[in-house]
Amino acid sequence: MTAETAHEPQACNAALTRAFGFLGKRWNGVLLATLAGGPLGFAELKRGVAGISDSMLSERLAELGAAGLLEREVAPGPPVSVRYHLSESGTALLPALKALTTWAEDNLPAACSE
Repeated sequence: MTAETAHEPQACNAALTRAFGFLGKRWNGVLLATLAGGPLGFAELKRGVAGISDSMLSERLAELGAAGLLEREVAPGPPVSVRYHLSESGTALLPALKALTTWAEDNLPAACSE
């Protein structure tokens, strides 16, 4: 028997697993970061997130809303307009997104995202 003690592998924290599972979905984190500058309409979000389709944007906005990270505001018309903005929970996530952005700029080669 060796002097080293065997250790069981530690499981990842369940909350962190949920966070990465949700934010790791394509576009979720990017949409939240795009809304950091203030409320935007659908077309503005589509222009701000290059490459996202209308159907995917619609799906992700609904998902982020259901998770309580953004709110949908409908202004009566004519014409009716819809704007999206971060909720209190979504705003609370911004420092973590900023930290991830800074880390990626400093440590993650651009080739990793291609």
